[in-house]
Parts: sequence; C-alpha cells; structure tokens
Amino acid sequence: MHNFRTGLTSVTFRQKSIDQIILIARKARLTGIEWGGDVHLPPGEIQLAAKTAKKTHAAGLEVLSYGSYYHGDETEDFQAVLATAKALGAPVIRVWAGHSTYEESTPEEFTALAKRFAQAAELASKENIRVSFEYHRGTATQTIDGALALLNAAGHPNLSCYWQPNPDITQSEQLAEIDALLPFLSNIHVFTWTGANIRHPLSDGTERWLEYLSHLPEDGSGHDLILEFVQDDREDALLQDAKTLHSWLNQLD
Repeated sequence: MHNFRTGLTSVTFRQKSIDQIILIARKARLTGIEWGGDVHLPPGEIQLAAKTAKKTHAAGLEVLSYGSYYHGDETEDFQAVLATAKALGAPVIRVWAGHSTYEESTPEEFTALAKRFAQAAELASKENIRVSFEYHRGTATQTIDGALALLNAAGHPNLSCYWQPNPDITQSEQLAEIDALLPFLSNIHVFTWTGANIRHPLSDGTERWLEYLSHLPEDGSGHDLILEFVQDDREDALLQDAKTLHSWLNQLD
C-alpha cells in the first residue's frame, strides 16, 4: 500500500491569492500545499506565515514544505527563512543550490557553498525542520554528480534533495538519477514537460511517471508528490493533472 502525500506548489499560480490556492488544492483533493517564498510568503513575513498555516489546516490541508529561494549566498539571511518556515509549521525548507552548476564552480566556491548549507541545516535541525535542495538546472544540483557531491561535501544528516524530471535527458538517465539519489531523496515535483520547457497534460507522461514512481520506496513515506507548473497556468489543467496523479497512485495500489 502506497502512502504518498499529494500536493500543489503555490508558485504554480503566482497570480492567485493564498485563499484561492487553498480552494484549488481542496477541489483537487490534494493532501497539502508547498507555500512559495517569492510571492505568497516572503521570508520574514512571520504573521502572514502563521495566518497561512491556520487557513491551510482549517481547510483540511497540510503544509508540505516552505519553498524558499535561499541560494546559499554569503549575503543571504537564512534566519529569516527559517523563522518563516517555523511560523508556517513547514517540515521542510526547499533551498536552491547556488547559481552555477557543479561543473562550472571552482573547488573553492563549491566548498564554501557546501559549508553554508551545512550551517543552514544545523540551524534548521534545532527546529526539527529539514533542508532540501531543489533539483534544478542552472544550480549545483543540475546533475546527479553535482547533487551527490554537494550533499556529501556538506555532510549534514539534515540535508536532503528533491527530484524532478529533466526534459533534456533520457528516460534511462532519469531513472538512474532517482536510484542514485534515493538515500537523500525527499519530495518530488510532478509535471510533464518536453524539451524547451514545453508543458503538457500530466497524463501525457503516464508511462514515464509510472516508471519513476516504481523506483521509489513502496510505502511512499517521506516522498511528497507535489504538482508544479501546469499547461497554460490554467486551474482546470491543475484539476485534471490531480486526477491523473490520483489515478497513478490507485494503479500502484
């Protein structure tokens, strides 16, 4: 029996209000929401975070994570990010692994980045909040080699990593990434894209996604499946994608 939680990341609808996003997540019968730190819940907005948590729970939804835009820059304030996540009651803070790929970084830059994330992970651990890297192009976690190198260099047990498909690589490469990342894997961003970031209905990727999900632990614990970026930013597209995701989980059961 799979036990995946399902969710929506609020950046999917940056133009909609917090209340509207909660309503959409309810309509879609999702477990919860990953609240983004760029538009809906900027770092330092403590009262707004607490209010958003109350609204989320009152709607019968869970806060799955705080999607921050902390990149590990020397001048960034992680304390504000952490305080916001705490007020939100988020179990996970999503962070971005710098601004350059592992392959483009100098050893000195990479070591400094790893050290800052180890420090952030230590601070968050005192609040029982995990820190997890976005698995994203244009950062040190663009590739599995970079992600593993950064996780190992930081060497902190409170650090983990998201995964999402990269439309620029093959299906076999995607599956190999999941397998290699499993010891560190946290949440999954769910979407169907092809090259040049062209968005499709999630159902177009059914065969691929059933393979991805088959490589995750059977109980699904600790791996939230979070819908992100739907076709044409349409609410009805999100509702249809949620139906597709629920159907996949029913198939797995």
